[in-house]
Amino acid sequence: MRKGFLTFAAVGLLATGGLAACGDDSGSDAGGSSEKKPKIGVILPDSKSSARWEGADRKFLEEAFKAAGVDYDIQNAQGDKTAFQTIADQMITNGVTALMIVNLDSGTGKAVLDKAKSQGVATIDYDRLTLGGSATYYVSFDNEAVGKLQGEGLSKCLTDKGVKNPVVAYLNGSPTDNNATLFKNGYDSVLKPKFDSKEYTKGPDQNVPEWDNTQAATIFEQMLTQTGGKIDGVLAANDGLGNAAISVLKKNKLNGKVPVTGQDATPQGLQNILAGDQCMTVYKAIKEEAKAASDLAIAVAKGEKKETAQTVKDPEGGRDVPAVLLTPKLIFKENVKDVIADGFVTKDEVCAGAYAKLCADAGIS
Repeated sequence: MRKGFLTFAAVGLLATGGLAACGDDSGSDAGGSSEKKPKIGVILPDSKSSARWEGADRKFLEEAFKAAGVDYDIQNAQGDKTAFQTIADQMITNGVTALMIVNLDSGTGKAVLDKAKSQGVATIDYDRLTLGGSATYYVSFDNEAVGKLQGEGLSKCLTDKGVKNPVVAYLNGSPTDNNATLFKNGYDSVLKPKFDSKEYTKGPDQNVPEWDNTQAATIFEQMLTQTGGKIDGVLAANDGLGNAAISVLKKNKLNGKVPVTGQDATPQGLQNILAGDQCMTVYKAIKEEAKAASDLAIAVAKGEKKETAQTVKDPEGGRDVPAVLLTPKLIFKENVKDVIADGFVTKDEVCAGAYAKLCADAGIS
């Protein structure tokens, strides 16, 4: 990992759910006011960049808040920064004592977090760190580790296909998403040495604004034209971008011949893997992430202060943000069944229609 960008420091042992209580601190920004009724606000970013936000995160967070008997309000900004800020203002006005956000960009996120802090509302950056922000806590996966798995997965797939001196193209995530930067740091740590040694050739390298899959397809089509069709591997930062590249490869009868990466273990991504069109994905156990975040949100909404076992360095704000970071898992065709067995997606979602036989062949019963 690049030092100074993402660092971890042990400050205590994780208790159940990744957190250890250390008493009340009602008057500080580390927790909401204990004089108010606990209420949690959650702002999700969109529903088009990844199926996870509505299909997994919302479901798991709702289940946790209902089980704890706390009031909550979960809304989706649908990629609109103005709507994001309006939702936050409404939630603060309506008395949330903890606010959890997945920012659309760090500027908007910072404005929302700073306003919440000024109103005594505890704040949590969920999945994405807001650079220069004031979140009390950060809950996510080790995102450089995610990128490293993508780089390792693509390297394995290229080796398996016996491609010599492959040209590798990058479809990176949104330039406004700090996670996209961390993913790239991770896969660069694996692939750059191969470019430097001339084992691989670096192809086109572009960010996809707002993780937009339609734009990703256009960008990749331009990449393929630019290289005269000579792209041997695609490092796509998530399953949606990967599927966009696959759609273009299909039009050019290159699907299955060019390894494509992904992330999020979406039903579509897993189907692409089973069909041989996608080489791998990264499974992030969203249920575990949502549990860690909900446990933390419930506690701070009640005015408790918490310690975490890790910190993340905010390179813009220069502060160490208390963090809970989970471990991602590499998924190839042979262990797609693990994602289904874990309950993240259902067999019905993945194995419908033409995929039934592919699932059976992969040992999914």
